[in-house]
This record gives sequence, C-alpha cells and structure tokens, in this order.
Amino acid sequence: MELKKVAILQSNYIPWKGYFDMIAAVDEFILYDDMQYTRRDWRNRNQIKTAQGVQWLTVPVLVKGKYHQKIRDTEIDGADWAAAHWKALAQNYRRAPCFAEIAGWLEPLYMGESYSHLSQLNRRFIEAICNYLGIRTTLTNSWDYTLLDGKTERLADLCTQARGTEYISGPAARDYIEEQVFSDMDIKLTWFDYTGFPEYSQLWGEFTHGVSILDLLFNCGKESHRYMRNVSP
Repeated sequence: MELKKVAILQSNYIPWKGYFDMIAAVDEFILYDDMQYTRRDWRNRNQIKTAQGVQWLTVPVLVKGKYHQKIRDTEIDGADWAAAHWKALAQNYRRAPCFAEIAGWLEPLYMGESYSHLSQLNRRFIEAICNYLGIRTTLTNSWDYTLLDGKTERLADLCTQARGTEYISGPAARDYIEEQVFSDMDIKLTWFDYTGFPEYSQLWGEFTHGVSILDLLFNCGKESHRYMRNVSP
C-alpha cells in the first residue's frame, strides 16, 4: 500500500507560516469547513505587524441569528473590507524587501476579485500562497467526502476515504482525539510540532512568530522556505 499523509483543518484567513508548513508536510490537506463557524477565531481574521504593534485584519461576515452555521455557509458582509485590507498591507509593508514582488500577485486577489463566502475567499488565498511557495499538496474540501458522526471517528474515516496511511494533527487536538480510533483503523497518528521556526528580518520591532505568513513573504520572498521546515526551495 502506498504511504500517504493527510491533514484536516478548518480554513483560515491568510494563515500564519505554521499552517502552510503543515500543508507542505502532507500529501493531501482537507479543508474542514463543515465545522461550525466560531467567532473571534482565525477563520475570518489574522494579524500583521505595524509601527503601532500587531494589528488585526478582519473580514466582516454575516453572523446575526446564525449561531450554528458552518464555515462553508458563512457569507461575507459587503466588499469594502478588501480595499481596506490591501491599504493596510501596502502601508505597513511597502518598505519590506520583497513588497513589489508579492504585491504583483497579491494585490489582484484583493482588488480584482470578489468573494461571496468565507470558505471561497480563504481557499483562494491559501492556493495562491501555496503556488508562490511551490507547495504541491493536493487541497480538497471536507464536503468532497462522506462525514460520519463522532469527532475522532469522522477524522479517521476522512483519512481512510482519502486513502491516507498517516494522519498529521495539530497539537491542540490532543485534548479531544481518541488515539485508539486511529490505531483500530490502522492509521498512524502523528502530532505536528509548530515550535522551532527560525527568526527572519522583520519590520517594526520585536520579532513576532504568530502573524500572517504575508509578513514572511513580504520580508523574505523566494527565500521564505528557509524559515519553514517542510517547504522545499
């Protein structure tokens, strides 16, 4: 049987470098947007560095009365956010060494396209960033598969449907994943390590790891792989 690594995570808006390092570490990455949308989370916002400190960029979404909606059903509220986000990125990163190179493909995603749903937006940006970094991992959606009940059972079964032999999980899932379920289905369970990333030359003061990967791209461009573990040159 051919060995295949699978990871399953909710889509995030312009995620941090660790998210993309996990994508690069597997053969198939399933965007798990059949999960419930959670407010004040990473689904629709992320952080950038500015002269005034870390700043949130938040995509407005329609949540009123939609307490149990799934991420995949979450609609974006209006289109004004896109120009505002690009303006914030341009203002804070225009002095970065690789700003012009990254802006060449990133600005059109903000100013030249429109998005109705959060999942659609997140996937578009994730794909574009993977393409720039040369990450060839297959991206699929959870709704491409049949979904079982049970937190761990569903993940293990998704892995089996994707013909995965190893499941790579984020460390936070240790709180709820039942390891025996994966063992019973003959799937190797590996915990991903988000620590140990080297620092790079960053604008605006003290180094901060947890900001959007756009910070790394603007500062390091094609050398970004040097500051990630699973991305090849």
